[in-house]
This record gives sequence, structure tokens and C-alpha cells, in this order.
Amino acid sequence: MHSSFELSKSLEPSVGETFSADLRLIEPVSKRSTAASFRRVVVLCEATADFLTVMLAVTLGCFAYNHLELGRRVHYPTQGVVGLAFTLAMVMVLMLDRAGSYNYGNSLLRVRETEQVLRVSAQGFLLVLTVSFLGSVLFSRWLLILCSTLVPLALFLQKTVMYLLVRALHSRGYGIEKVLIYGSGSTGRRVLSVLNRSPKLGLEPVAFVDDDPAKVGRMVFEMGYEPRRSAPVVEGPLSRELVNRYGVDLVIIAIPSIEHGKLTRMIKDAFDAKTRVSFVPSHFLLFDPWIDYQDIDGVLLVSLGRSARRAAYEIFKRAFDVLGSLVLLVLGMPLFLLLALVIKIDSPRAVMFRQERIGRNGRLFKMYKFRTMLSSTPQYDYSPISSSDPRITRVGRFLRRTSLDELPQLLNVLLGDMSLVGPRPEMPFIVEQYSEKHRQRLLVKPGLTGLWQLSGDRAFLIHENLEYDLYYIQHRNFFMDLAILLHTSIFAMRGV
Repeated sequence: MHSSFELSKSLEPSVGETFSADLRLIEPVSKRSTAASFRRVVVLCEATADFLTVMLAVTLGCFAYNHLELGRRVHYPTQGVVGLAFTLAMVMVLMLDRAGSYNYGNSLLRVRETEQVLRVSAQGFLLVLTVSFLGSVLFSRWLLILCSTLVPLALFLQKTVMYLLVRALHSRGYGIEKVLIYGSGSTGRRVLSVLNRSPKLGLEPVAFVDDDPAKVGRMVFEMGYEPRRSAPVVEGPLSRELVNRYGVDLVIIAIPSIEHGKLTRMIKDAFDAKTRVSFVPSHFLLFDPWIDYQDIDGVLLVSLGRSARRAAYEIFKRAFDVLGSLVLLVLGMPLFLLLALVIKIDSPRAVMFRQERIGRNGRLFKMYKFRTMLSSTPQYDYSPISSSDPRITRVGRFLRRTSLDELPQLLNVLLGDMSLVGPRPEMPFIVEQYSEKHRQRLLVKPGLTGLWQLSGDRAFLIHENLEYDLYYIQHRNFFMDLAILLHTSIFAMRGV
């Protein structure tokens, strides 16, 4: 039976420290919203429309070239034209995605969107010219001029139609999420403006909340020369009851200088009402898996809750953990039996060593290892930092040097207590001594291997080398996990 280790020691951060580690203890519960599905469908439709638009524009360019009789005529077969159009369309959609064209907050009066279309179109045709030069493929200059003119023009018109379509659907209530903005000052008004001018977001401000009684009852208009849309100011403080009364899906705290304790209480109230929270920070915060930064037309919003990309990564990571641990357990069974026999012959008593460790969010679990130390060794003590430690058995020295003693933790990976890659799990008495900075190690699932194991500092205690774990937590992705596993296998084979 798993139990939970007490983590909530001191929650008051020191000056200059981030409070993100505190907020992880208030786990957000996100609503399943049709608006999120609507946004995903819009992005998919936009990418598909971009692909078809580029193909159509290139095809029309070739058609126009063949019928206008411009310059020296070069005949292009239909199959070649379709192949060129398909390839260019695929490349440009990938380039638009990399440029952020499919991000929800990509508006800025649609200037940013048009700038991306022009830039990616220019880059795409420069790529065509480069391939043409290197591959000795002849493209008429008139054909390139026609296509490089038609493609951005067609994309601009198509995106304008998409913009109007999304606005029309939002006006009928499709894909809309209601928003409550705390703070009716200049920052709050700026937030109102960017939400109204970023239709892909589908966020509709319904009211402002302000603690100043003099502002209650006023209407706050968006910034601009034609202030048409507005929202009323209602009396604060922001509370669970107020959030439930308006039935909002998102609360945005638009007071960057808000006091830390007050911010934490508001976030907790919003989470209790099962509502998501974003806020405008006074400065950039340190990384936390529950924090996602989003720049919406120059307004930085910090959202609490897993981003779609991070959630997808963790789902894929778990599937890879299950598959990888199963394969390694099956293939490694003969080796496991051989190691168990050698351990038993070298030192009587149990072959396996079980010990309670602290996992993600302070969860206690039983970790398995091949026994490498004498049976008389206390179960909970600091790990040896030298192979000459008298507590280590003869076979144990080999197992620890090659990391073969860690192989039974594949069972922990299969059970979901650990991952193939992640920070190493620590013993409870060590975690009790953690500072808030050290506790960030517990934000992710512990791993069988990680950056620390590959470093020269692995001779020292885990918690004395926090930088490796924090770097991994901040930058982790599937390919980094694969790289760590590859280096670990080489590291182990060398017997380091």
C-alpha cells in the first residue's frame, strides 16, 4: 500500500525565490471543456487549409505560366507539378508551425500572422531556389515569380476567411470559455483587449473583480480607437463563491504586484471551484511543471496546469516506460537469474534489497535492487561514495560499478512508481532535510537513470548535485530521454 510523505513544511518563500514550488501542492483540477476540443479542431483545420491553399496556389501558378506564354517556355509535366506543390505545401506548413502560426494567441491585429505568411513564403521559395541550383533542376524565373506571388496572397485570403469564420462561430457560442479578470487597472484592461483580439483563444471576459468599492459598477472598455467591447466591474474579493456564481472556466489575475499570500489564496479558491488560473507575473518565474508561459500579443500570461504538449509527452513517456520495462524484463530474465545465483553464493541471505523511497509528490513506494552490501548493514543510511566501503560485498562492487544492481527497478517502472529516466529517488530521512529548492526534484516521477548518473559528480550524494535534476526537469523531452538511455548503456558497458 502506497502512502504519502508529508511535504508541506514551510511554504513561505524567501526573498527572490519563486513560489511555484508552493503552488504544486495545490493541484489544479481542469474542466473537460468542449472549447479545448474546438481550439484543436480549428488548428487542425487551419493547418489543412494552409496545405491545400499552397498546393492550389502553386498549381494555379503553373497553369498561368503555361497559358500566358511568359519568357522561354519550359514544359512541366502534371505529375511533376503535383509533386512540387505537395512538397512545398508540406514544408511550408511545418515552417508555419515552427514560426508559431498555429499558436492560439497569435494575433496582434493579425499583423503577426501576415508577417509569418510573408516570411515563411520567402523562406520556402529560397529553399526551392537552393534545391534547384544544387540539384540542377530547371525552374523558370517567371514560374517562380508567379508562384511566390500567388502563395502568400492565397494564404492571406484563406487566413482572413478562417478568421471571420472563427469569429462567426464564437458569436454563436461555439468554442467559448468565460473569463473572470481580477484587477480592473491598466493591466486588466490590456488583458481584456488582447483576449478580444485573439479569436483563436475563444476566451470571453464576462466581468472584472476589484476590491476597490469606488470602481464597482463601472464598465471597462478595451484599449483602442474604437472601444466597443466592455465588461462590468463587480465587487471583490475573488472567492470560490464568486467564481461559481459567474460559472467561469478561467480566472486571470491581472495585478502583477499582488502579494504572494493573497495570490496563493485566490489560486486555491479558484482550484476549489474547479476553474483554471492564469496570472500576469511581475517577472519571469523559475520553471515548474505546473507552470506554462504564453505570450499573447505582448502580454505574458502564466498558466497553472499542464500544457497540452507536456501532457502528451508524459502519456507517451509512460507508454514507452511500460513497453521498455516489459521488453527488458523478458530479455534480461536469464541474466537476472544468473546474478541472483552469484549474489547468493557470494553472500548468504536475501538476494533482493527492498527499501522505502520517496517518489513523485512525496509518494512512498518500495524500491527493489539487487543486494550489494552485507546483510548486517542498516537498511536506511547514506549510500557508499567509494567502492572500497567495507559494507559492500565482493560481487556488490561489480554490480554497483556496472549499475546492474539497479535492474530490478524495472519492476518499479512497470508498476508506475518510477520511470526509465528521471531524478533518482531518495530515502525519507534525506527528503525530510530538503529545502524548497530540493523539493522540486519531487515534481516528476523518479527514474532508473538520469543526468546525475552520467556525471563525474555521481561519486557524491544525489542531493548535493541538484543542478542536474533541475536541468532535466526543465528541459526534458522524449529525445533527451533516449539520449540519456543511450549514454547510460555505454556508461554501464564501460564498467564506469
